[in-house]
Amino acid sequence: MATTHAKPTRTRRINLRATDGQEKLIRIGAETSGISLTDFILESACLQAEQVLADKREFVASSRQWKAFTEALDRPARIKPELRRLFSEIGIPKRESRK
Repeated sequence: MATTHAKPTRTRRINLRATDGQEKLIRIGAETSGISLTDFILESACLQAEQVLADKREFVASSRQWKAFTEALDRPARIKPELRRLFSEIGIPKRESRK
């Protein structure tokens, strides 16, 4: 028995403006890919969004960089007099307003 996978219903609308050149390029890309303009734009935008978000969540380092990173994390904290002084102050200093 074959199973069918229903696409989620698209209920949200996204409006955008493009130059003539951008529209032609996107249309040609969609036609060349053999998919609709909507699917092409959504797939491209979602792929870009996933890459941007992955850059914020994933940490990629060589084994040498990773070793240096973990060694830095494992070192005991250094006491910095300026920070100790800052955190010992009460409240946030008020600045004069610029008029």
